Amino acid sequence: MPALDVITMGRIGVDIYPLQTGVPLPKVETFGKFLGGSATNVAVAAARHGRATAVISRTGRDPFGDYCHQALTEFGVDDRWVTAVDGLPTPVTFCEIFPPDDFPLYFYRLPKAPDLEIHPHELDLAAVRSARVFWVTGTGLCEEPSRAATLTALAERRRGDGHGHGQVATVFDLDWRPMFWRGGDAWAARPHYREALAHATVAVGNVAECEVATGEREPRACAEALIAAGVDLAVVKRGPDGVLALHRDGRVAEAPPHPVEVVNGLGAGDAFGGALCHGLLAGWEPERLVRFCNAAGALVASRLACSSAMPYTSEVEALLAGAEAPAPQAADAAVPDGRGESRP
Repeated sequence: MPALDVITMGRIGVDIYPLQTGVPLPKVETFGKFLGGSATNVAVAAARHGRATAVISRTGRDPFGDYCHQALTEFGVDDRWVTAVDGLPTPVTFCEIFPPDDFPLYFYRLPKAPDLEIHPHELDLAAVRSARVFWVTGTGLCEEPSRAATLTALAERRRGDGHGHGQVATVFDLDWRPMFWRGGDAWAARPHYREALAHATVAVGNVAECEVATGEREPRACAEALIAAGVDLAVVKRGPDGVLALHRDGRVAEAPPHPVEVVNGLGAGDAFGGALCHGLLAGWEPERLVRFCNAAGALVASRLACSSAMPYTSEVEALLAGAEAPAPQAADAAVPDGRGESRP
């Protein structure tokens, strides 16, 4: 079987989103059920750019787990490595939507999320090694056995070294979620982040996430620290100030934010991630890469939905060409929704 373009590893679950904006949860009358989880949504976003994608994750053995498989199939994402765990429910997440910049999330991942029960021995290491882009997240490091599985997969990628395996990039999404770490302690998380960075070739995160990984706060210092930790390309998302990318060879690229009317900022970071996978596979220079990723994130921020709002390549190109931000294509309404959990 030919190698996949993109394999992501990490969270999967079901989002219960209000279908009304500007309304607190106690007063919301209608909700929608959508596919969620950042690593999952990145796979969906990459698939929207025509890439062959799969996700490594775990669900509960329950109807919500069945729904996740159904949604992945409808989005065109390979679900062969999404397996069930007995005794743990598929996670659900609620949110509130208060544009332009307040989108509280409420995670229900107790007693433990099945996606943290990925074991090293379960990994298809040949597939991990041969994927052109392999994507892991900081949340995957927060508990065992997921931590060991994540580091095992990263080490396998490093052993492959890209020679003869068609590897393009190993991406570490810094993805800091303090509520998933015991005590929410960034100091305790940093050694694990450092170990992951030593095996990755690309790191991506916002300034707060970069600070967890490096101890730095200023964007250029963050990027330099990530390069020093081992990656070849550091991508620092600066919110309203745009994006900074630094390559090990000294190339620097910056992209300003795209002005759009924000409807729901959740999902923008995962659209950015899927676009990053696409651009890395296309071999783009850093400047083109960050402009495209930033535009993809802006498009999703301008829409209420998340996974089903992930843009197609033509939509991102239209925005970059100066066209008005397009509405989602008609096909979007026919597939399940989803949520990204970080913003550019």
